[in-house]
Amino acid sequence: MTHAMLKGSNVPLEAATVRAVLRWTPGQGVPDVDASALLLGLDGRVRSDEDFVFYNQPRHPSGKVWRLGKKRITEGLTDTIQSDLSGVEPGVGRILLVASADGVSFDRVPALCILLYDAAVADAEPLARFEITPQTGAETAMICGELYRRGEGWKFRALGEGYSNGLKGLATDFGISVDESEPAQEEVGQSLPETTSQPLPPEQPTTVPSQQPAYGYPQPTSPQQPAYGYPQPTSQPAYGYPQPQPVLAAPLDPNFRLPPQGPQFIGR
Repeated sequence: MTHAMLKGSNVPLEAATVRAVLRWTPGQGVPDVDASALLLGLDGRVRSDEDFVFYNQPRHPSGKVWRLGKKRITEGLTDTIQSDLSGVEPGVGRILLVASADGVSFDRVPALCILLYDAAVADAEPLARFEITPQTGAETAMICGELYRRGEGWKFRALGEGYSNGLKGLATDFGISVDESEPAQEEVGQSLPETTSQPLPPEQPTTVPSQQPAYGYPQPTSPQQPAYGYPQPTSQPAYGYPQPQPVLAAPLDPNFRLPPQGPQFIGR
């Protein structure tokens, strides 16, 4: 028999392991919804950040509370938290069952409800069902209900308490530390930091220009800049080499004639 829950009502649980199924109807303009859980100590706060089971930390270190993930069924979409109540550490007094939307208020999430099942019984009817209605319509995170100890056993209480500052605000209220220096993390996952593009260095020429000789190769020999280590032009004798001797000019013979040059053609 399924208990139809009203806000604030509770029901005892005989099941050792319960499956809390968050369900809603998807559609155009309907935000994605995530289920999460906070394990609270006897003082009503988490003992450490590890007591927060959500999309980035889907399993508690104890292995007794974990997130099963989303599933599409005939009635809509679901996201599920499962708890092995018989093995939960004695220091945990309550387990909050939470729904959060991707920065969109829950007045745009139709047919939101939470259903509790005995995880050991396949295809069984829900143990309890709670239809969740936002009070203000501005809530972006909701405490749907809680599993809490009562004597040696456990009970479920329907809550439907909303937060307008999202999952981050809700978690902070119960002792989860949030590093304000990090970018805000939304329900869709942690955003990556932006990177700044740096300009590339200018490309180097693939050939050596003629006006800038390549280092290690013989330099061009020119009258203005002779190459070091190579013979110097005759206009400037090289140091250490025999110096050219001047040629004395002989007096010109007025009867001197050059011999005929090239082939001679004698006419007939």
